[in-house]
Amino acid sequence: MVLKCPVCRGLQVGKVGSDQFYCWACFLEFNYDKGKTNIYEVAEDGTLLAWEKPSQLL
Repeated sequence: MVLKCPVCRGLQVGKVGSDQFYCWACFLEFNYDKGKTNIYEVAEDGTLLAWEKPSQLL
């Protein structure tokens, strides 16, 4: 199975947790929960901030 980033559709995705993934192209973390994709920005201190999708990416 090839996993693509839900934002940039890039293939540079790595697994960083049991159900958490990181895109090396757009520097966002994401996971899937009950059919929903959750996307996070990684803050400087390492915390995850919910990412709001810009309307042009929808």
